[in-house]
Amino acid sequence: MLKTVAKIFSSFIETVKTAKPSPKEVENVLSDFYLQLIAADVAVETADAIVNSLRHSLLEMDVPRFGDREAVLKEVLKKSIESLIKVADVNHVLKRVDEARKQGRPAVILFVGPNGSGKTTTVVKLAHYLRKRGYSVILASADTFRAGAIEQLETLGQRAGFMVVSQSYGADPAAVAVDALNKASSMRVNVVLIDTAGRTEVDRGLLEEMRKLKRVVKPDFVIYTGDALAGNAAVQQAKMFDEVVGIDYVILSKVDADAKGGSAISISHSTGKPLLFLGVGQELDDLEDKPAEKLLEALGFA
Repeated sequence: MLKTVAKIFSSFIETVKTAKPSPKEVENVLSDFYLQLIAADVAVETADAIVNSLRHSLLEMDVPRFGDREAVLKEVLKKSIESLIKVADVNHVLKRVDEARKQGRPAVILFVGPNGSGKTTTVVKLAHYLRKRGYSVILASADTFRAGAIEQLETLGQRAGFMVVSQSYGADPAAVAVDALNKASSMRVNVVLIDTAGRTEVDRGLLEEMRKLKRVVKPDFVIYTGDALAGNAAVQQAKMFDEVVGIDYVILSKVDADAKGGSAISISHSTGKPLLFLGVGQELDDLEDKPAEKLLEALGFA
């Protein structure tokens, strides 16, 4: 998990820990460091931010004569990464769910994201996460486009013990979502999670359809699910979804299988949207609600 970026960080510290480099040496080291970050799928703007932060720190850093230069460098790099990872507090989501319950309505969370991002699996994981905290949940299969999508959510959802509302392929996704909302209201269910068809970053027509769905269901939150294995593509896709549909949070899936790690530290910084969870496995409980801590641990800063 994130081994490539972790190795790049470790190598960087090894390179500059022995003595304070001159300004020319700093630029040479940072140039090489920058190229390594880009090769590891770190977004350009994120790599720029890391390098610019380190340039100032390396030139200004003052280590006591018998101080631990390596430890100081590691802390400097850790703070640089921490400043880039914008993280959501899941308690804010739970508070909104509580407010909706007091108002006598279900809270609505709309999931969007490209094909193959792990969105459907993440929907069921979040349903499980909410149920463990005392909330009742209904799932809506509003992906009436992709073959097998309805069956996938029905299989995963029902296996985990959740009601799944669906219609036939080709049905209006908004009609499916409204049906789920009506069922949730009549059954006094706390939360409706809406799974949607995967969109690509260039499919404007389908993205516009997603914007229509958002207007109809008026979700409390829109969550973008991105695939960590997609690298920089996940960052660009998230930007497009935010531009056309508007997203509130990011859940990054398949982080456990991501050997490089660039997208994991880039997606929040590049989109300006906070990370809500990390998907770290295939089991229902493999949803990490402290993403910054998990990422920093994987990067060797625990």
